[in-house]
Amino acid sequence: MDENVSPCSLRNLDHVCIAVQSIRDTSTLYQSLFDIEVGPLEEIADQGVLACLIQVGHSRLELIEPTDPNGSIGRFIERRGDALHHVAFEVENISQRLSEFQERGVSLIDQSPRKGAAGTIGFLHPKATGGVLFELVERDIYDEQ
Repeated sequence: MDENVSPCSLRNLDHVCIAVQSIRDTSTLYQSLFDIEVGPLEEIADQGVLACLIQVGHSRLELIEPTDPNGSIGRFIERRGDALHHVAFEVENISQRLSEFQERGVSLIDQSPRKGAAGTIGFLHPKATGGVLFELVERDIYDEQ
């Protein structure tokens, strides 16, 4: 692989994720402030969260609430309170993207893709991205809304 060629081309900003103590309280607040419709709650057991997506134009907000106060999101909220957690970019062929990052020595949280609320996902480690947690998303069904 040519080291001067980027291993990843981004399609869109898929979503910005906010970790919250209560999805219900936060979504009620956001609905009162903005003309938005909150998607259904989904439990993602392997990540220890409840999640919901909120469509905002061509992008989305994701709210995550910990189901385990001792899990990574519970500890995150304990340290920071409700806060921005990660930024997610839509990509094509996420398996290949993660493999190419790994070949270049980029630190990954996920060496292979897994199911998430937004589609098939994989996280890059923040130590490889200047301290920001980035998620790559391959939408299961791309929606051109």
